Amino acid sequence: MRDTIKLVSTASSYYYTITKNKKTKPGKMKVRKYDPITRKHEDFEEAKIK
Repeated sequence: MRDTIKLVSTASSYYYTITKNKKTKPGKMKVRKYDPITRKHEDFEEAKIK
């Protein structure tokens, strides 16, 4: 089962929407990805999709 999650930037309001396997990664994700608003690589944290 794969669930759709939202990765929200810690530096701006930009976000990515991805899918995640709940069985292999049960905890919250924290990923370093490119943020086009700040034009740098920033930390993105998992958030719920409303």
